[in-house]
Amino acid sequence: MSATNHHGQTRAWRVEDGVLVGGQEREGVGGVLLTNRRYGDVEVALDVWPDFGCDSGLFLRSSEDGAAYQVMIDYLDGGNVGGVFGEGLVELDAKPNLEWVKAWHPGEWNHLRARIEGNVPHITVWINGTMITDWTDTANHAAGEAVNGAIGLQVHGGSRWLRGGRIRFRNLTVHELR
Repeated sequence: MSATNHHGQTRAWRVEDGVLVGGQEREGVGGVLLTNRRYGDVEVALDVWPDFGCDSGLFLRSSEDGAAYQVMIDYLDGGNVGGVFGEGLVELDAKPNLEWVKAWHPGEWNHLRARIEGNVPHITVWINGTMITDWTDTANHAAGEAVNGAIGLQVHGGSRWLRGGRIRFRNLTVHELR
């Protein structure tokens, strides 16, 4: 877990029947769960089931403090799933195409697959087999222009989280591309 990110250091991560479940430890205190290993060009696939009203994300090439290319799992009013945001990076906000709404199955498991490749990152995102984002950055905006970093799962801090809400992850796989 990141001990230095601005979302908090929630200890509310747990495993229930083989499913990783995240939530705010107490209202407003989120956090980012990071891998110990750093990855460069990688494809991450997982099943995700957030409660409506929860703001989360899949972090790619994350620094210890949670600065990363974030694949959005902002499942709340005005949010999106599958767009790319620069968490703690320069202003990056690539919206997914509207197919994400058609591909997403509310109230059940959804399969999310994200790929990041290249020194200037090219990120592709699929939801339930439908490509919804195909985006290339204009330069490497990762912290320190890193070409690798941790993979992270986020529970947003602050008020962008349903009180008592949970996000669930299962079947996480990581495939290095090089």
